[in-house]
Amino acid sequence: MTGIPQFSAETSPEGRFVRQANHFRDRITMDGSSGYLAEPGRYQLYVSLACPWAHRTLIVRRMLGLEQAVGVTVVDPIRDERGWRFTLSPDARDPATGARFLSELYLATDPTYEGRITVPCLWDRRTRRLVSNDFPQITLTLETEFRRFHRPGAPDLYPMELRREIDAMNALVYHTVNNGVYKAGFATTQAAYEEAFDALFTTLDALEDRLSRRRFLVGDRLTESDVRLFPTLVRFDAVYYNHFKTNLRRLVDYPHLWAYARDLFGRPGFGDTTNFDHIKRHYFQTQDQVNPRRIVPKGPYVDWRSPHNRTHLPEYG
Repeated sequence: MTGIPQFSAETSPEGRFVRQANHFRDRITMDGSSGYLAEPGRYQLYVSLACPWAHRTLIVRRMLGLEQAVGVTVVDPIRDERGWRFTLSPDARDPATGARFLSELYLATDPTYEGRITVPCLWDRRTRRLVSNDFPQITLTLETEFRRFHRPGAPDLYPMELRREIDAMNALVYHTVNNGVYKAGFATTQAAYEEAFDALFTTLDALEDRLSRRRFLVGDRLTESDVRLFPTLVRFDAVYYNHFKTNLRRLVDYPHLWAYARDLFGRPGFGDTTNFDHIKRHYFQTQDQVNPRRIVPKGPYVDWRSPHNRTHLPEYG
């Protein structure tokens, strides 16, 4: 396992960060036509509490009441040369598979795999193989293909009538914000860094204006778009502002974005799946090319439970 690459920033000749493509992209479907039937107890979700891409899956799982339908294993926030470890579980093994490292599941599915080992990913207990590490699709799968297992009264996070607008918002947020902070942080040229930096804050400024008039990003309800933006916002001041040099403004400097983030934080699935200890230790102690001394900042100290004062804006009913 020591030869399996972990996080190394892929960059283009121009110094732009290029994210690795998702390798496992099979689909779980409600009718099983894909070969993977959506059914309770069959799939195990692997996450890091530090990872923003994994965080969104935990939010959706909690909001939709899928805790009994989809199992979850949390990896240690600190990766070594062997990758994500199951040290938080009894006997330092994954309870679902007995593996010690997530890489074992990757190689059990594809012995020739040579890419980075990433979370989130879904494992099929029945076929004993990874179905997907396609993080943009996993939440959509939970929202649509697992619908029959949602708790009564669960919100529709991906309503048919709003999907075109949600998809457009998600594309903007992904390229300039979610992945934008990484583009800035792992750029290897000044030009690439400034390009990502400028795109990030142009979008944050636009979102600040948008959220001054509405409670959520799309429509009058909480949707997949809010789920995707939140993990970046909640990590922004604690990590990205300094670690990735995205330091034009902090989240707390945006009155409406900061209130919006606190509004979400107080809802089931958001604040209760946020672990600042895991977040800070992971970023500052595993990305040596950015923080070689592995010193974890003590701050910032902000009150995520302070009143958000957004109840006058349109609410999902």
